[in-house]
Amino acid sequence: MPNLEVKIPPMGESITSGILAKWHVQDGDVVKKDQPLFELETDKITSESAAEAAGKITLKAAAGDEVKIGQVVAMIDPEVRDQKPEASSAAVAEPAEPQAKAPAAAESQIKTPAPAAKAAGSQISDLKSQVKTPATASQISNLKSQIKAAPPSAAPAEKSQILNLKSEINQPAGERQTRRKLSPLRQRIAERLVAAQHEAAMLTTFNEVDMSAIMAIRAKYQDDFVKKNGLKLGFMSFFVKAVVHALKEVPAVNAQLDGDTLVENHYYDIGVAVSTERGLMVPVIRDCASLGMAAIEKAIAEVAAKAREGKIALTDLEGGVFTITNGGIFGSLLSTPIINPPQSAILGMHTIQERPVAINGQVVIRPMMYVALSYDHRIVDGREAVTFLVKAKQSLEDPARLLLSV
Repeated sequence: MPNLEVKIPPMGESITSGILAKWHVQDGDVVKKDQPLFELETDKITSESAAEAAGKITLKAAAGDEVKIGQVVAMIDPEVRDQKPEASSAAVAEPAEPQAKAPAAAESQIKTPAPAAKAAGSQISDLKSQVKTPATASQISNLKSQIKAAPPSAAPAEKSQILNLKSEINQPAGERQTRRKLSPLRQRIAERLVAAQHEAAMLTTFNEVDMSAIMAIRAKYQDDFVKKNGLKLGFMSFFVKAVVHALKEVPAVNAQLDGDTLVENHYYDIGVAVSTERGLMVPVIRDCASLGMAAIEKAIAEVAAKAREGKIALTDLEGGVFTITNGGIFGSLLSTPIINPPQSAILGMHTIQERPVAINGQVVIRPMMYVALSYDHRIVDGREAVTFLVKAKQSLEDPARLLLSV
């Protein structure tokens, strides 16, 4: 049976390459069918690739390499399906000849000094590229000269010294800076954020929401909600429904520019920003107008988990008409979120804080949240933006409006 090629899978029409971020297996491992092999990081998503068959894998690319779509990064030999304990049998010596084999091993080391010295020299060169301070570079230079002057049998000892030095250099206590190349995803995020600020006439309007009604509903029905649906009722589902209601009331916010053409959307696919180790992603919840609270909570939980585990697909990120981002989970009191092009607006949620407010002539303490709507002033007028935010505020402070569509 011929060896199976492991190729970089297609990720979408606009993605032609990526970074092989991590191997989950080592060269020579025997893998199982559907076992995760590697993580590929592109300018839009990070995804895993699994083995299509069982067998012994031979790696053709290293972690950190830039790879093209369709490139062969490994080969799987399906004829080898079981691990064989070769190392353990080689490590066991026969007790009858312990002294006879020791000189042979020593003789082998003396006869082949070049590979050891070459490996040590390579490690020094590699280490030099990581060192930034003259003092440490001097230490490496001294070690290199010592290895050249030392007899071949001393090379392994010097190699150990180099590894120890490398370990010491990599300790964070002695570093003033750490440099690493931006990942494709982080580069793409940076490009989009800068482009949004340069290309859109972005403006932000603010308001505040009394969260008392929503918090009372959650406290009253949380246990029943969990028993029926298997997950908690969060705040985000209320905001999604309030945004859908406001978009219906102010359709100008549910529009976008395509060149010199204004495109009005008549569907409600809402993006929910998710923070991951690799950067911010905005998976889209489809047809929110027809979903109930439980369905929205489940959809958010599913796409958020996929984003954080690196299993999200490109289709999960495309087609949103509006975005909600929640800086409140990190403690943000107020911010001006940046539009997610080509959308015309984004709603920023913030932390809930008890504050004194005036209600019916009385000062009372209420759980309040500042909300911010950033919008493209080329498409949305100030009156429409303020009206949208007021409609969302009304729905959040009186959730019954969502049931009655008023």
